[in-house]
Parts: sequence; C-alpha cells; structure tokens
Amino acid sequence: MIVITGGNGHLARQAITHVRKIAPRERVIAAVRRPEAATDLDVEVRYADYNDPGSLDSAFAGADQLLLVSGTEFGRRITQHTAAVEAAVGAGVSHIVYTSAPRVDTSDLVFAPEHIGSEQVIQQSGVDYTFLRNNWYHENYAPAIREAVRTGLIVGNAGDGALASAARQDYAEAAAVALVQDGHRNKTYELAGDVSWTYAQLASTVADVTGYAVTYRDIEPAERRGRLAAAGAGQGEIEAISGIEENISQGALAHTDGSLSRLIGHPTEALADGVRRILAG
Repeated sequence: MIVITGGNGHLARQAITHVRKIAPRERVIAAVRRPEAATDLDVEVRYADYNDPGSLDSAFAGADQLLLVSGTEFGRRITQHTAAVEAAVGAGVSHIVYTSAPRVDTSDLVFAPEHIGSEQVIQQSGVDYTFLRNNWYHENYAPAIREAVRTGLIVGNAGDGALASAARQDYAEAAAVALVQDGHRNKTYELAGDVSWTYAQLASTVADVTGYAVTYRDIEPAERRGRLAAAGAGQGEIEAISGIEENISQGALAHTDGSLSRLIGHPTEALADGVRRILAG
C-alpha cells in the first residue's frame, strides 16, 4: 500500500494518476489536510496534517511506501517532515520517496538547509529512501507568462542565469516510477528538464508562441523586492522569490544531465510546449 501526502496538491494528484497507470493493482491512499476538497479523487482519502502528528499515525497505518511531498511552510519543514518520518517508522513503512530540491548538499539555495535537514532525518530513520531533487516546474512561471502576454515584459533579478525546469507532470511521473518500479531504493536523483533556459529566453519563447513582443528586464534585487511588495506579496514570499532569482543568477538551478527523462523513459516537456499549455489553460 502506498500513501501519498499532499493529496490535494497538483503534484500528488498527478503522482496518484501515474501510480495507478503503471501499477493499477496497487492500493493508493491520498493523505490530505482537507478531505472535503478531495472527494473527486478515485482513491481512499485519509486526513493528515504535518502539524498534527496524531493524524499522521492514522493516515500512514498499513502503508508499505510513502511519497512524502515536501511541505510549503518555509521555516517549518524539518519539524513537519520529522513528524511524518516518525509516523512512517511507527507504521512500518519500508520506503520513503521524498521530493527535495536541487543539489541541496552543495547549493546556496535559500531553502536548501530545510531540504538537506529533511533528507538527513529520513536517512537517520533507517528506512529505505529515494530522494527526488526536483528542479523548477514550468508552472512556477504561469503568472509571469500570462502577465508577459498582457504587458510585453518579464521582470526579475535572475541576470543571465539559467534554470532547467520541467513540467510538474514529468516530476509526478518520476515519483510514481520510484514508488512502483524496482531499483530506486537508497538513491538520490538530481532531476531537471532536458534543456536549461534564461529569463531572456523565456521572454523570447513567449513571444514566439504568441506572436507578441515580449522582453526581459533585469533589475536589482532591491527593486525586485519593492515591486513584489507593491504587488501585494508578503515578506516571506518577497524574500523567497528575490532570493531564488539571485540563486538562479549564480547558476544554482542550471544543472541538467538527462536524469529525469531517463527515469521516466521519454523527453521532458519543452519550454515552448509548457508555455502553450499554460496559456491554453
């Protein structure tokens, strides 16, 4: 039996779909904070909240494998993930697949410490693990892509740094493969799209897809933070976005070696195809 956390999230939902496609006889449980929002899922749903350890004990009961989708509360991930790992150990889980972040053991990414800390908690538990160090999703840029069509401009402080994003669907399929196919236990995968790109290339891709003139304007981090504040972003979001773009400018998300496409058995979604899909959605 496989339990997938964050069951209401896009990644988890897509992972559920892929698990059932690859291994239709596998029993899958969606662990969610809001069961009332998961009534459309065609699997068993259990309440689970990383901030409520007791709920994790009951959600993970009977599981052999766990897809631990990393939490979204910056600053609380290690505590939350520790609670999940402890519940998994108590439930007798033999394999934890964890969605981590790129090169967290060597990277200066602003959120790297929480992910490497979470990986260490899992390793110290003695349970078999698979770490999926996912690069960025194309979908992270959906707001910027739509705004670019309206304004003709993409703004950021990423300089000419590149990143190797892929579709969320690609990463979800990788998670399903790690869960249901043999040979992935106690391995770490650096996963990314097949081709890296810069913000300037994103702008030119949006222009090519839409026929509109779109350019990239690189600005200083202080101005970027000011623009985000003026747009209504909270302080944590402001620091995260600006900090990540500074990381991108330094090459922290540029690495790609084809590991994701090899794991899923086909090329990752091209940036232009992702832009088309986002604009059609």
